[in-house]
Amino acid sequence: MGDQPDPEHGGLATVPKPDELLALHSVTTEMFAILRGWFDVADHVTLDLSEVDSAVAELGDPQLVAAMAMRKLQALHLLATPGVRTTTDVVVTIVQDLQRALLQAPSMRLRVAAETADWDAELASLANSDEGSAGTAPQATDAADPEVDHFRVLHALLVAAVEAVVQSSEGRICYLL
Repeated sequence: MGDQPDPEHGGLATVPKPDELLALHSVTTEMFAILRGWFDVADHVTLDLSEVDSAVAELGDPQLVAAMAMRKLQALHLLATPGVRTTTDVVVTIVQDLQRALLQAPSMRLRVAAETADWDAELASLANSDEGSAGTAPQATDAADPEVDHFRVLHALLVAAVEAVVQSSEGRICYLL
């Protein structure tokens, strides 16, 4: 590995943070903003900790799922900051925790939009629009969504950062600095 174990810190070696991890500083900021916009997440979110089963309803709420993912992005943002010491396992765990929410976010976004749409108003606007005006509607049902495509690129950068962390540490738990 090249770096010597550090007896002062539990014998774990310290390796430099890979560039891919440092690049997450801006990626996490952007993903945070996208999730806030897609799910209209408030500045402060309350969790029901009254009993162990109280999370059942909350964990199915797309807004709360997005909020919890945003909290993980805040933590990853901090860990991607130069000079902030962390360990490889912490970075891997945070990204792993984010995976399900980030994979589901684009489809959850559509579900929320469909559930909250005023369909009468939407249909009325279609009837009142110029026939020559395409508006912002996609030309085909399978047309790409640039916002979702960009979100997926950012998500891929998170995965690349974890791969770089594992490579730089040779699969061992190490300090990253």
